Amino acid sequence: MRALSLAGFMAALAAAAPAARAADGSKVFEQNCLMCHQSGGAGLAGQFPRLAGRVVLISGKPKGRDYLIDLITYGMTGNIRVDGQDILGLMPPFAHLSDEDAAAVLNHVQSLGDQPKRAPAAFTAAEVRTARSRPAKTAADVHAQRQALGLDKLKP
Repeated sequence: MRALSLAGFMAALAAAAPAARAADGSKVFEQNCLMCHQSGGAGLAGQFPRLAGRVVLISGKPKGRDYLIDLITYGMTGNIRVDGQDILGLMPPFAHLSDEDAAAVLNHVQSLGDQPKRAPAAFTAAEVRTARSRPAKTAADVHAQRQALGLDKLKP
């Protein structure tokens, strides 16, 4: 077994750090989403939508998965209805998240709350990269995408 020099060890550690960080969706959530969507994705009634138990239902369909990736990439603006409450939606874009971090946080929020008998597949960085390679959208486009999916009527 070959010994690593201190410089070699530090280089290997630095190379591994992004992969370790990307794999932790709860940390990405904590750093970017917690302030609005609250602990456990509970949301804040009338202000910020609940994610727990909802994202897993949306991510079960291909158009829902595309919507969720677009939502975190481009943000959204417009009125929405969640749990019988009207919310003036304004979510900022999180396009700065790497494909790996975006997939990790989507997997984290997909795991929150009650789970269906058959959970949807995990998001992958490749899936996020493919969705992000399509023509860019505005926050209003993402709102229209949400409306087309009928998510105001979604009841977990």
